[in-house]
Amino acid sequence: MKSQVFKSFVELTGHPFSSTLLKKFTTSSISKPLIKPFASFYHIQQEEAEYPINEYKSLNDYFTRSLKANSRPIDSDPNVLISPVDGMLSCAGIVNEQQNFVVKDKTYSLPALLGDSLKAAPYQNGYYYLFYLSPKHYHHFHYPISGELISRYALGTTSYPVNDLGIRLKEELFSSNYRIISEIQSNFGRVAVVKVGALNVNSVRIADSSRECVKGIDFGHFAFGSTVILFIENKSELTPLIDAIKEVQVGDRIGVWQS
Repeated sequence: MKSQVFKSFVELTGHPFSSTLLKKFTTSSISKPLIKPFASFYHIQQEEAEYPINEYKSLNDYFTRSLKANSRPIDSDPNVLISPVDGMLSCAGIVNEQQNFVVKDKTYSLPALLGDSLKAAPYQNGYYYLFYLSPKHYHHFHYPISGELISRYALGTTSYPVNDLGIRLKEELFSSNYRIISEIQSNFGRVAVVKVGALNVNSVRIADSSRECVKGIDFGHFAFGSTVILFIENKSELTPLIDAIKEVQVGDRIGVWQS
């Protein structure tokens, strides 16, 4: 019973009515009694949270929690690409010459995801990483490399679950879901950080709109379940440092550019 209750909060459908009701409930004080069982059920590391668990006002307030300072050490090497999130690195690989990439044996169009072929062009023959954030994970996202923000835009409307079931059942899942793309011009070329929502209402919150991007800085969070996809421009050689199907945390080394 407990399992079904919590799954209903985070493994969401794309129906606007049910999504709106869910949002109202989880953001209200009525949901506060569920915080402790939620944390227990998902084995959340409560000692990392910024505040004691009793201080959170609603389930969503806890779900979007910040962490205590220095909870996630950031690699300071300027040549190192870090994980922007806590989550499961579920896929990684090359964007092919047709501007396609593969997730769970399904092929996705990068132009459809980013909006058009011109936006996708810099990432052709580049590298990508896909991170899935489950309910147990810290749901803020951080800059994976330092540089200048050169574009930020939103695409999509309705959002469907981004878990394994959603990937298997929904065609062009990532390019139909609501998403916010942030493009960073780094010393090694462009890096696109694609935040894919998983709820019909806008579940991506941007907290920092400055042009300067500093590696490791928190610049927003997801209000519900989510996925982040990184795309790396094929301008200079990136050596991946981690294989897919592995848990990662913000600040973990996932790639390095050769000096």
